Amino acid sequence: MSVILSAQHVSKSFSVRQNEDVMALRDVNLDVYEHEFLCLLGASGCGKSTLLNMFAGFTPPSQGDILLRSSPITGIDPRCGMVFQSYALFPWQTVRKNVEFGPRMKGLPANECRSIAGRFIEMVGLRGFADHYPAELSGGMQQRVTLARSLAADPEVLLMDEPFAALDAMTRHVLQEELSRIQRESLKTVVLVTHNIDEALITSDRIVVMSPHPGQIRAVITNDLERPRNIDVQLSAAWGELKKEIWSLVAGDVSLHAS
Repeated sequence: MSVILSAQHVSKSFSVRQNEDVMALRDVNLDVYEHEFLCLLGASGCGKSTLLNMFAGFTPPSQGDILLRSSPITGIDPRCGMVFQSYALFPWQTVRKNVEFGPRMKGLPANECRSIAGRFIEMVGLRGFADHYPAELSGGMQQRVTLARSLAADPEVLLMDEPFAALDAMTRHVLQEELSRIQRESLKTVVLVTHNIDEALITSDRIVVMSPHPGQIRAVITNDLERPRNIDVQLSAAWGELKKEIWSLVAGDVSLHAS
């Protein structure tokens, strides 16, 4: 497998007060492979979102290198698309126009933009809603639009920062399974930040478990659970054993953060 994203001896510090820095990440080394679904998982304060923001080009490392296809990331790069917790849709535009945004910015013909938008609206399960406005949709449906818009822009890597955290448990579960399906269909490389072990198990090929203060990689776990990962898989002994293994790695950090 070829490496598409890489963090090489990456550390990141932030200034919080005069003459006082806080180290968010220390000496992180990580390769992300093309077409894989990788989850960054850990307690709050372990640097998951910081690492994701460096992959997106939003912030540079204090030390080390962030590489996209072996070249340093020096700023925001359209080859890396970001999906946030908030839906970030244009409220004055329809679902179709929102999804067409990326292709339009590339200067593609109107009929091609419409065709691309239609394909991804269909892929995320929103057939029949292309002419609706965001305010007419539920939160889960709005996040589907956000995902469709990100895919339509055709990034090489899709970066996702807890995109389902604001949704109710049942909607979140459905969208986790949908995201797993969409990633397999589109063959996009996905890096997902999550606090949720079940979410990581549903979606990922590999799970990077991070520890806090400062953020470091504690373990990288290959997820070989049977696909598609539905309720039957989640009730299996293999699911339970893998969840127990991951929980043993993060339980102390969660307790420390909560105290």
